[in-house]
Amino acid sequence: MSTVLTYAYRGRDAAGKVVKGKVEAPSEGAALARLRTMGVSPIEVNQSATGTGLQAEINIGFLEKKVGLKDLAVMSRQMATMVASGLALLRTLSILAEQTEHKKLRAALTQVRNQVEAGTSLSEALARQPDIFPPLMVHLVRAGEIGGFLDQALSSVADTFEKDVKLRQTITSAMTYPLVVLIMAIIGMIAMLVFVVPVFENMFADMGSELPIPTQILVVLSKNMVWIVPLLVVGLIVFAWWWNKHKNDDKVRKFVDTWRLRAPVFGLLWRKISIARFARNLATMTRSGVPILQSLAIVGDTSGSWNLEQAMHHVQESVRTGRSIAAPLAEEPMFPPMVTQMIAVGEDAGSLDTMLAKIADFYDDEVHATTESLTSLIEPLLIAFIGIVIGGMIVALYLPMFSIFQEIS
Repeated sequence: MSTVLTYAYRGRDAAGKVVKGKVEAPSEGAALARLRTMGVSPIEVNQSATGTGLQAEINIGFLEKKVGLKDLAVMSRQMATMVASGLALLRTLSILAEQTEHKKLRAALTQVRNQVEAGTSLSEALARQPDIFPPLMVHLVRAGEIGGFLDQALSSVADTFEKDVKLRQTITSAMTYPLVVLIMAIIGMIAMLVFVVPVFENMFADMGSELPIPTQILVVLSKNMVWIVPLLVVGLIVFAWWWNKHKNDDKVRKFVDTWRLRAPVFGLLWRKISIARFARNLATMTRSGVPILQSLAIVGDTSGSWNLEQAMHHVQESVRTGRSIAAPLAEEPMFPPMVTQMIAVGEDAGSLDTMLAKIADFYDDEVHATTESLTSLIEPLLIAFIGIVIGGMIVALYLPMFSIFQEIS
């Protein structure tokens, strides 16, 4: 692959206005061609020198914002609109690369544009950047290229990602308040142990009386917070590092996913989320004409659930031997009978994509209702928890005073 260089240009746009900017291209000729596709008549094009010292661009990888599904959904929707309007693919990619505000996505689109200009198909160019563009998007674009309906395929990608983003936002918004309250309660407990309990301890020491057992426990915890808090912070940092390194290991995914599915209340929610995502992705790929075996493999890999991924492997093997999709799905404990029966009806009627879309919509509504009921249940439980813990600490601090008042009386 050719090295991509940066060129600073000055030219006139379609309205005759002088514009300036920078473009990335493997050569000056490619930069001139790209400017023309952007509707800019070049006046001056010069290669930009790589910045050094204070002019060098600081690139801290782990601080860069990742490309999310929302960014890809917006990009896919815009690309679908421009392609459907008859705009050339190279011009479309140039416009998208210029207008996107996400740095990593802009660089990725620039590379895709250069590769397409060199003769690579759009789907292949996307597939070369798996960290940015997921397999679901790559295969749908490939199906659209082969079938001649690229704009519709991109619209399907946008629809799928938008619904997935909406599903995640529903869960996040429902769980944010309880999580914030829990964190504030933990901070309040630590603050009381670090700052309030020592004040009472000194006061009790001056009294010279024996402390009740609950108060003694608080005093011991307060004295040990000097090493408990740093240990907790270091433990969290080590766990975050370990999790980031091993979260995709097969054994870790199996343990975590199995535990999540078996968890009370939350296990049912996670199962509904996984089924909604599975049905939506499979419906989109089936409707777009992606081969069923490829669709099952991609749906399993993009589900985010180890158990569902293993189920898709079993379904693949069964379908490869000539069986239907519904029959092996019925053997998997993760899928309720309603799901397998609706899929069986869809296969018999030749409307599998329609049935899968209905399943996805149904479970989207179920997830929304479940998260709302969970929020209503968790809020009073958290309030009761905070009242018991903080109130218990306050009572433990005042117990010695009650004992002294009883002795005086």
